[in-house]
Amino acid sequence: MFDFKGLSNAVIEGDSDQVQALVKEAIDAKVDPLTIINEGLIGGMNIVGQRFKVNDMFVPEVLMSARSMNEGIELVKPLLAAGEMTNKGTVVIGTVKGDLHDIGKSLVGMMLECSGFQVIDLGVDVSPEEFIAAIKENDGKVIALSALLTTTMLSMKSTIEECVAQGIRNDVKVIIGGAPISQEFSDQIGADGYAGDAAAAVELVAKLLENTDMVAR
Repeated sequence: MFDFKGLSNAVIEGDSDQVQALVKEAIDAKVDPLTIINEGLIGGMNIVGQRFKVNDMFVPEVLMSARSMNEGIELVKPLLAAGEMTNKGTVVIGTVKGDLHDIGKSLVGMMLECSGFQVIDLGVDVSPEEFIAAIKENDGKVIALSALLTTTMLSMKSTIEECVAQGIRNDVKVIIGGAPISQEFSDQIGADGYAGDAAAAVELVAKLLENTDMVAR
């Protein structure tokens, strides 16, 4: 019987070498690839998400866990049949125009991937036009906007206005987050939701897609 608990613990500890060694061991033992991902890798990351939510783990540790999990998934991916990994919907994520902060944004992206969403990460300093182009190109359902500077917050509003101008506002959900952002600001600019941390962002995306018929086709 393969030691899934050991694999989960290696993910929680962010021990990439141990994660890769255990994943290779599971592959050699002919363990079902999806079981390796769901019970070992995502199982560990789910615990990380819960601990992060109650301030028992912090951003640097969560990033290490997410990276180690992703390295494990990369080893398993070639064994999966095309389309076998679930895609709950595509999220286009990025830090808005003029802002170069990416730790929070990267963390949200990684945790969304861990939860079965396809994530298109556009990086930092992303213009409204780039967000819209990526949504159209990838049949995206959600735009996730991040800002850490008060001076770049209005770029979020510009991106929502661009969605309206391009005629896609009814087809896409827009969520926002970052240190200076609040629910009040989200309401002001007409976003679909605000998340105060990465775990809340994952819950918000799941809830928004659940409440529409825009789930992945």
